[in-house]
Amino acid sequence: MIVTRHAREDDVPVLVDIGLQAWERAVSGVADARAMRHVAEVAFLSFLRSRWLSVSVVEFEGQAVGWAAREDNDGHISDLWVRPAVQRSGFGSLLLAELEARIAAEGFEAAAIKTHAQNAPAIDFFRKHGYSISWLSTAYAPKLDRDVESVGMSKLLEEPVPQSGQQWF
Repeated sequence: MIVTRHAREDDVPVLVDIGLQAWERAVSGVADARAMRHVAEVAFLSFLRSRWLSVSVVEFEGQAVGWAAREDNDGHISDLWVRPAVQRSGFGSLLLAELEARIAAEGFEAAAIKTHAQNAPAIDFFRKHGYSISWLSTAYAPKLDRDVESVGMSKLLEEPVPQSGQQWF
C-alpha cells in the first residue's frame, strides 16, 4: 500500500538517509560526494529537525521511501528526494502532485524548483510533469570551491477543487 502523509519527528533519521542516498546520486559528476557527505548529512539533519512539520512523506508497505518539502512554505519546492532503489516507481510523482495541490490551494499561481544543470534525471522528471526551464545561472558555490550552473523550472498551476469529503493536509 502507498500512503502520503506529514512527516513525524521520529521519521527524521530515515528521511536523512533517504536524502543522502538521493543527493549522492544527484551530485554525481558535479561534486565529490564522499568528501561532502558529512556537510550534506548535517544540512539534511538540521533542516529536518527544524522543519519536519512541513515535510511530506511517501510510504510503501509501511516504509518511508521518499520525502518532499517547501522550505519557505511558498511556491518553491526546496526538496524532493526518493530512495534511489525505488526511483522511477511513481513515488516522486505522488509527492510532486501532493505539493502542487497544496501550493495551488494556498493561492500560489505557480510551482518552482531549482537544481544543478547537470542533474538530467531531475530536469527530465520535472519536464515530464509540465515544468519548463525559466532560468539558467552560474554562481560560485563556496562548498565546492567552483562555479556551478543551476536551472530554475516552473509550472503554472490551477487551483484544485477538492472532491466531496477530500481534505488537504
